[in-house]
Amino acid sequence: MWICVRTWISNPLNARSFTGATLASPRWRDPNVSFFITTFNPQTPPPRSIGGRWSWNPNLHATPSSVFLTCRDCDELRSQSPHRSSSVPPERSVAAPELCSRSPESEAHQHQHHPPSKVSDGVDNGAAATVSFHVPKSGGKLQRDIWSSRNSGFYYGCSNASIKFARAAAITQPNRYLMIATSGGLNQQRTGITDAVVAARILNATLVVPKLDQKSFWKDTSDFLEIFDVDWFISSLANDVKIIKQLPKKGGKPWSFRSMRVPRKCSERCYHNRVLPVLLKRHVVQLSKFDYRLSNKLDTGLQKLRCRVNYHALKFTNPIRKMGDKLVKRMRMRSKNFIALHLRFEPDMLAFSGCYYGGGEKEIKELGAIRKRWKTLHITNPDRARRQGKCPLTPEELGLILRALGYGSDVHIYVASGEIYGGEETLAPLKALFPNFHTKETLASKKELEPFSSFSSRMAALDFIVCDESDVFVTNNNGNMARILAGRRRYFGHKPTIRPNAKKLYRLFSAKTNMTWEAFASKVRSYQRGFMGEPMEVRPGRGEFHENPSSCICEDSEAKAKRDSRPRKLGKGKDTPAKDEDVVADDQNINEDPEWSDLDDEDNGDALQESSLFNGTLLDYDAASEEPELEDILSD
Repeated sequence: MWICVRTWISNPLNARSFTGATLASPRWRDPNVSFFITTFNPQTPPPRSIGGRWSWNPNLHATPSSVFLTCRDCDELRSQSPHRSSSVPPERSVAAPELCSRSPESEAHQHQHHPPSKVSDGVDNGAAATVSFHVPKSGGKLQRDIWSSRNSGFYYGCSNASIKFARAAAITQPNRYLMIATSGGLNQQRTGITDAVVAARILNATLVVPKLDQKSFWKDTSDFLEIFDVDWFISSLANDVKIIKQLPKKGGKPWSFRSMRVPRKCSERCYHNRVLPVLLKRHVVQLSKFDYRLSNKLDTGLQKLRCRVNYHALKFTNPIRKMGDKLVKRMRMRSKNFIALHLRFEPDMLAFSGCYYGGGEKEIKELGAIRKRWKTLHITNPDRARRQGKCPLTPEELGLILRALGYGSDVHIYVASGEIYGGEETLAPLKALFPNFHTKETLASKKELEPFSSFSSRMAALDFIVCDESDVFVTNNNGNMARILAGRRRYFGHKPTIRPNAKKLYRLFSAKTNMTWEAFASKVRSYQRGFMGEPMEVRPGRGEFHENPSSCICEDSEAKAKRDSRPRKLGKGKDTPAKDEDVVADDQNINEDPEWSDLDDEDNGDALQESSLFNGTLLDYDAASEEPELEDILSD
């Protein structure tokens, strides 16, 4: 009989003492029992000799980080699991030679390398050495509709201007022009465009159609009018802000302008203090690297203007819309309902995050080489980052979450992603769980995609349309596209939007091989309460406004009153949340995302120089948000 023990041990001395304590237990005594000991740490081989009852068997093959141990003087085998160290418990104890034959490197590729946590799963670990983790094909029967949000009928998007909100013609000052240079990929630039309109309103200035970033990581040469319907953008906002396509000439010559940068989360007062004096003197100001340069906390009128821009004025061009609609239609032809998954698992993304995914020395070298591109990155602790929920979940982990939430193998999934690290091997577990796997490349021909394929922003726009139209949207990251779509889906009816509670799920994934599927699925559903896109999951004012546009979400009091007037059923009924139903919980870690230095900033220019002017007074921007987050720099 073979007993496979896999563990994470960081120190050779600890490995020796731990393994000795495990195998010295009188619970395992049988002359026919051999142990195959492996560690997940490629730097730490397991001990070659333990002493006492167990010794290394040199006749059996062992890899550099594994060893076979044979019992020398054992008596009998009792049906109890081996002793478990409280400090470093073994990840699994399975009487299965085929599992023991796997190299620790290949096993680590499928399971995260961090030590598992003890999870109360209702399984008596002292009664059996094998725990069956069998993932069913069916999503099971849950007491909720997996394709809709329960309370969505009582809330709706509302962004119309109030009577008190003055028209642009009455407040726009002559010879006062604001130019904007956006930053990042498509969705990061979208936040900049939205905030640029509001900034122009604050300054009572005419806005020149913003310039898109053509020099960043994405290297897309597209102009504004090649991505968005510029005429609609100008006309739909005519009552709010005067917008022109290009800067007029002064006496037949181009205007000279002052280029400057404002701090992130700059408030109304910040714009009045820092930008307005320059604008009054120079008449034309260009704000560079304009992303997240406007505070989340503005008066309601300006917040509603933000929503009018983001959800109504910014429309993609006809060619992009038509192709996007075609992709949605083809998904609907295959299934009435479908899930859209925004999967960020590119090599650059993983390298920048500093997270480790069990790929051994190969992964460490490959991602380490990519990480050197950013000279100012500090050294990270991969285990700590994952414990804090800062590492993108793997495709397999996302698949397991969806199955636990009730989505069976017959569900169709649209995946929006870039290059996946590990390629098909990394995607294989997800495709095994959901074989109806689609992308824009599988739904459309090369000829159809040809006008878009050379432009990252146009391809991203196609993914945006399909994800927006999907019945359920899922993401493994907290990037710009994920945030904007979360806010957009709230505004347009609270369509289910699954944001994994990575901080809690981390422990669960670590321990899943010691659990039954039923226990695992139950805990996933419990941890995901408050992370499913239901109304009021997040308190108004928390997080990024683009993600939680609370000022633009209104309650349908009439519909709610009608519901509340119905006779209530006592006990288990519609007014009592069932065990597997979503429960609104303000448990989201929106304000706990990773923050990083702005790697694209070669200098802080005016922002640093001007900051001294405000020392000793209240800050006119949100200092806690001065640094961009991981996704602000690298991704969309």
